[in-house]
Amino acid sequence: MTISSEYVLPGKRLRGRCWVLAALLLGGCLAPVRMDAVAVPRATTPAATAQATRAVAALVRRSGDTLIERHVAHAAKVLGTPIVAGNAARLLVDGPQTHEQMFASIAAARDHVNMVSYIIDDGETGERLAETLIGRRRAGVVVNLMYDSVGSMATPAGWFDRLREAGVSVCEFNPVNPSRTRRTWRVNNRDHRKILVVDSATGFTGGINVSDVYSAGSFGSARSRDSGEVPWRDTHVMISGPAVADLQRSFVDRWIQQGCPSLGDTARYFPELKDAGRLPVRVVTGGPEHDTSDHYRALISAFEHAEQRIYITCGYFVPDPGMRDALVGAARRGVDVRLLLPSVSDFWAPLEAGRSHYAALLAAGVRIHERTGALLHAKTAVVDGVWSTIGSTNLDFRSFLHNEEANVIVLDDHFAAELERLFGRDLERSREIDAREWSRRGFVPRLRQWFARQFEYLL
Repeated sequence: MTISSEYVLPGKRLRGRCWVLAALLLGGCLAPVRMDAVAVPRATTPAATAQATRAVAALVRRSGDTLIERHVAHAAKVLGTPIVAGNAARLLVDGPQTHEQMFASIAAARDHVNMVSYIIDDGETGERLAETLIGRRRAGVVVNLMYDSVGSMATPAGWFDRLREAGVSVCEFNPVNPSRTRRTWRVNNRDHRKILVVDSATGFTGGINVSDVYSAGSFGSARSRDSGEVPWRDTHVMISGPAVADLQRSFVDRWIQQGCPSLGDTARYFPELKDAGRLPVRVVTGGPEHDTSDHYRALISAFEHAEQRIYITCGYFVPDPGMRDALVGAARRGVDVRLLLPSVSDFWAPLEAGRSHYAALLAAGVRIHERTGALLHAKTAVVDGVWSTIGSTNLDFRSFLHNEEANVIVLDDHFAAELERLFGRDLERSREIDAREWSRRGFVPRLRQWFARQFEYLL
């Protein structure tokens, strides 16, 4: 099997990635962390609200399947908080659909727009965002925008200055330049969240940044963009209802922690939210200030309690021993475990480090597929057709140990079925890795994979 090299990262971002990798290597060496015991459940199971109990009971009656009830209980136990009922969730596929919905929501804002994105580029998509935010600010809407210093390194400072001059409150997360930092310099810790909250009522999160790489969908005729780059395949989710408050809280907490411009009275951002639907939802956010990753706990718990199937779509797959063991264990007890992973990437090292784990996973019965015709960047999972997650978290050390991340867990068979159908569409555009063929790969691929794995803690 040959390693594809059809994707080449644009020059300015490639140079930035090389510089940052050197900084991250240094930062990682200064502060090593282990992922020991991160999957240990919380000591007690919180009591579910009456509303959530009724919502879950209704789902069980409709589906005739107590799998939902069991997964809700496991999720509540491991996260230490009950699932929030009364929500609506809409799956958004690829950049065009997601950006259209996001910009439409911003344009309709009446009170405030709170947004954070790892990457904000200054291309056509970034220009459209700037015009939309400035337009809302001129209409009297409060606009707060946070971006990551590393992710948005290639974006000229003038792009952000223009927003500031228009009255938009802009904040840089963990500046790479230590002279600009407002707290302890932690260059290895990045804000990988993609959160948009409009008027406290509508929230977005997932894997899609503000960048022109998303300007083409990935389910056409595998057409390339004008630049010759392959399209990016990604997934986002829009939610409404009480769970939006948790996305809002994540934004506000990090804004204050970073010493960003004052938000004033933050109580205005947390009004009482009415039900918007029937879905039980749990927003999971967090970063390196916590001893363990809540999303890691939730994933491990769901995989360990899986009874039928686990379908994972992941742009960067570099599993730690606990994650690998959970997948291997599920496959060995008869669960249909399938991984949909990239065949090309914007950074070679995570791709090759992930491939270094293929042999062990294949031997246990895990099925591995690599997406072709697009650069896979999505981060989703579906378990037993009832437990789903969409967010910014990759299955790698960086997401679980070093980054601020945001994810949405939805407990519903209809939503899970929609995500499974999307998984099936991706499989149609993928190639399955054959264990026998993989075992015959050459010396050079093996060397690349071994080398990349030596740095997997930082990838």
